Amino acid sequence: MKKNVVLTGMPAAGKSTVGVILAKRLGLNFTDSDVYIQTREGRRLSEIIRDEGLDRFKGIEERLLCEMDATGTVIATGGSVIYGARAMDHLADHGVIVYLHTPLAVLMERLSDLGARGVVIQPGMSVESLYQERHPLYMDRAHIVIPTDGLTPSGVADAVHDALINMEGDVWL
Repeated sequence: MKKNVVLTGMPAAGKSTVGVILAKRLGLNFTDSDVYIQTREGRRLSEIIRDEGLDRFKGIEERLLCEMDATGTVIATGGSVIYGARAMDHLADHGVIVYLHTPLAVLMERLSDLGARGVVIQPGMSVESLYQERHPLYMDRAHIVIPTDGLTPSGVADAVHDALINMEGDVWL
């Protein structure tokens, strides 16, 4: 049974883009947890957040990810998954947690409309504050940390693949 590869990181870190490339390279399935949540809930993330509020959204996200039964899958998580201890435990029990560490300056360039993206952020909170809050959480949960600065999505996928081989041996070849 192949483990999952769980990509974590800030919004706009490239988790979904890298995840598709990595899944093709490893011959695994691919799931974007944001799409999974939207499909299960029948509405966009921004609508769930608007209708339910941030705390209830995080509860929905955690519940649905704990119910996810994936094997041999690259899972690109939403940036807020890191707040759900049970979800992170579930994902770690079934896979390798990879933090795509993207510098704050790059994220600030990429993140223009947080509301439309469905980013879980407190009203009035800046991207910088969000980064400072989440970065230590991602670092604490990661089995592997991949610095993405200066790398293309394909280069990030290569770095993840190499790290998986170094960690687990030829299971990822």
